[in-house]
Amino acid sequence: MSRIEQLIDEIEEYIDSCKYQPLSTTKILVNKEELEELLVELRLRIPDEIKQYQKIISNQEAILNEARSQADTMVAEATAQTNELVNEHEIMQKAYAHANEVVAQANAEAQNIVDKAVDDANGIRQGAVQYTDDMLRSLQTIINHTMDGAKGRFDAFLSSMQSSYDIVSSNRNELAGGIVQPEEEPAREEEPAAE
Repeated sequence: MSRIEQLIDEIEEYIDSCKYQPLSTTKILVNKEELEELLVELRLRIPDEIKQYQKIISNQEAILNEARSQADTMVAEATAQTNELVNEHEIMQKAYAHANEVVAQANAEAQNIVDKAVDDANGIRQGAVQYTDDMLRSLQTIINHTMDGAKGRFDAFLSSMQSSYDIVSSNRNELAGGIVQPEEEPAREEEPAAE
């Protein structure tokens, strides 16, 4: 099991272990720091695992190169055998026939090796892409779940604040009828300054 799978399991276990919010069966209380630590480690691990898959895929290139090298060697050996047998006309005819058979056999074998290596590489590449997509889908689900929980808490907070605001406004409106505005005093004329 990869570290990414372990982290996803830990996040799921953590979410399962969280307590429900009072009066709710769907919303939970989450320690933000713990969840963020797990998500940060998960985010750091994903590139490492993708590099491992890329390394596996690049090894397939080495297998293909080795297969091509073996095919080239077999063709070179067949060509060398042909060159040794061209001394006499009759031997030369047999040599060409034999060489053609060897070359055809070598080409067929080389093509089989290359085809198998390509199939293996494609299978590994597809597996790596599928695994990465599965991991990202799991991460997406966790983040979406976390965002839903945060939105629910934020909506509840706004509702509570609106209710408090409405009560304060209502109380002020009730008090407004009982407030008497003081009358303004007429402005006094200034006396001339004594010289």
